[in-house]
Amino acid sequence: MTQAQRRVGLVLARASRVLGEEPYYHEFLEGLERVLAPAGVSVLVKVVTDREAENETYERWAAGKQVDGVVLVDLTTEDDRVALVHRLGLPAVVLGAPSTASGLPTVWTDDAGFAREAVRFLAERGHEVIGHISGPMSFVHTQLRREGTEAEAATRGLRLLHGEGDYSYDSGRAVTADLLGGGPTAIVCDNDLMALAVLDELRERGVAVPGDISVVAWDDSALCQLAVPALSAMSHDVGRIGELAARALLDAMTGAAPAVYQAPTAHLVARASTR
Repeated sequence: MTQAQRRVGLVLARASRVLGEEPYYHEFLEGLERVLAPAGVSVLVKVVTDREAENETYERWAAGKQVDGVVLVDLTTEDDRVALVHRLGLPAVVLGAPSTASGLPTVWTDDAGFAREAVRFLAERGHEVIGHISGPMSFVHTQLRREGTEAEAATRGLRLLHGEGDYSYDSGRAVTADLLGGGPTAIVCDNDLMALAVLDELRERGVAVPGDISVVAWDDSALCQLAVPALSAMSHDVGRIGELAARALLDAMTGAAPAVYQAPTAHLVARASTR
């Protein structure tokens, strides 16, 4: 490709309905394009149903020289995509823990530390039984958040209730219904959409928020501020994470040595959904 035709790829192995509802990747892509567009680089996004289809996409892109680099997301333990992009000679950036990257640059957020902060915030408000609705446990960042919640709960002698969702609204409602039998007084969710689902499920059951159960979201999109009650959230600058990923990818495309790009520190924004 010529300088003016450069393009990078992002493959998302998620259900299209989840991606349509969830704000995270919309904000991430905005951040990517803020840096890449002025550099004359466009972004090619493809949504696929599973990891096999994702790998086939990288193979096809590399064979046809359709992209100059890729962003890898939702890394799993011993993820085969890392070896694949090495073999294909595709410059790549990992959005996740450096331990998953094996020689690739990474944009890293302290998922375990931020999860501890969410539990600490609730513990300091007297909550002793806390539910955690995670994303898929196959993802390393989900495992790190689980480890963080467990570590902080153990330190403070709290009881933690776990449920696994898939970031969708429907999974948030289903897992909430399961967790309520354990008697939580607070629920932490791994994204905004599942937190909105928690609010709706509790409202239909006549459970007051925050009077009976406090709710904390993750990412802090505009949805959190518009919710009723407004959602407390572990707030990340997702657009800034996208900008960092873009700069890391531009560096990788020039052959720069792999580096760790530290994402901005998240912080908990307290709103009306917690007491």
